[in-house]
Amino acid sequence: MTYQEKKSILSLISTILIFAAYCLYRYPQYPEGAVDSKEIFHYCGAFVLFLTLVSIAAHIVITIIFNIVFRITSGEKEPAFQDELDKLIDLKAFRNSFFVFVIGFLIAMGSLTLNQPLKVMFIILIVSGFLSDVTGSLSRLYHYRRGV
Repeated sequence: MTYQEKKSILSLISTILIFAAYCLYRYPQYPEGAVDSKEIFHYCGAFVLFLTLVSIAAHIVITIIFNIVFRITSGEKEPAFQDELDKLIDLKAFRNSFFVFVIGFLIAMGSLTLNQPLKVMFIILIVSGFLSDVTGSLSRLYHYRRGV
């Protein structure tokens, strides 16, 4: 298995674990009460903001640890450059990830037109962000294994 495949698998697993752990941590703090109260908007906004920050920090730490372990176990350094295949795979993975997020965004806006509570829109946006990240990792792994 190549470095890129291992990194894609690690990214997929870490994305799922970070999202699940953060959701389990934040769910008990959900404010009960009115459907569209100010507390729910504050909760949803803080949820998205801190999920983004936690996810970025965790991915940086996990990538550093992965590179250290990879170097110790294989004796190789991570590739210092990306060739044309790596760039093409990254672009395709980004396209697929972006497509999933845009579909989720449109569904979230559609929920507003169907007079759903605003928390439904936030939930759809959070889930579509998660699914877009997973889709990007899966696309990258698929293209490294099967080719472009």
